[in-house]
Amino acid sequence: MKKRNLPPLNALRLFETAAHANSLSDAAEELGMTHGAVSRQIKVLEEWLGQPLFERQGQRSVAAEHARAFAAEISTAFDIISDAAVRFGKTPNTRTIRVNAQTTFAMHWLIPRLPAFHSQYPDIEISVSTSNSSEVKGLSGFDVLIRRDALNKPEWRYFEKKALFEEKLTLIAAPKLLATKALNTPADLATHVVVLSSTRSGEWERWMKQAGVGEVRPERFQRFEHNYISLQAIIDGVGVGIGGIQMLGHDLQGNRLVTPLAIEAKGSRYVALIAPDVDKSSSLNRFVAWLEREASA
Repeated sequence: MKKRNLPPLNALRLFETAAHANSLSDAAEELGMTHGAVSRQIKVLEEWLGQPLFERQGQRSVAAEHARAFAAEISTAFDIISDAAVRFGKTPNTRTIRVNAQTTFAMHWLIPRLPAFHSQYPDIEISVSTSNSSEVKGLSGFDVLIRRDALNKPEWRYFEKKALFEEKLTLIAAPKLLATKALNTPADLATHVVVLSSTRSGEWERWMKQAGVGEVRPERFQRFEHNYISLQAIIDGVGVGIGGIQMLGHDLQGNRLVTPLAIEAKGSRYVALIAPDVDKSSSLNRFVAWLEREASA
């Protein structure tokens, strides 16, 4: 095991509070300790470091500039320890569920539904991060991963999979765009800009084939690197594009987007993945069951 050169941890804990306070007296009050007790712990840490951490400003002792920088790094380290303790704690009271989802799914499907989840389960916290990687490496530390497509790579075979939904792709546009330029038939696409995403290759062609209008050429194509950027461009009226009805339900209900043509094509499948070493707590089970209900609604 690597030998670590760590200062006294209790002194570090008190120092972090003291460095963010207006003075040692304020820190002592916040900690519920005497000024002398806090000062003694700060002295222990200063002796270990070999330099002072606080300086006098009038009647107050305040953290020096280098001490504030030191405290900021300590705070980050304590946050990591706290997160790890919650993540790996095997108690029934664990109520934080860590979800990693692809960006488009998080922005347009999951996040708009979280208020409804919290109203039903107010004691369960959902921590959301985003990643578009389909590689298992680097994705540890999450209770639930949400990805599109089958993920048939060998490294995913040990994950428990919960099918969510298969996208129904259709043409989408902003109402303000259609108010200035008609789109009543597939032939009208010849007067429109079509927004495409580099990460969703083939969806436009698939929809055009389903519509039977492969010979129609739009005014021009506008390409973006990621799907969530393309969707925002469509919402802003840059052009029309292809999107999944289930994914964009919140935007359709809010009239940020409309579906001008009733033509659909099959899209990607979305699944929730649960790692084999994750604690199957009641909170996790409730969240996964909620995901499945929302996806089938």
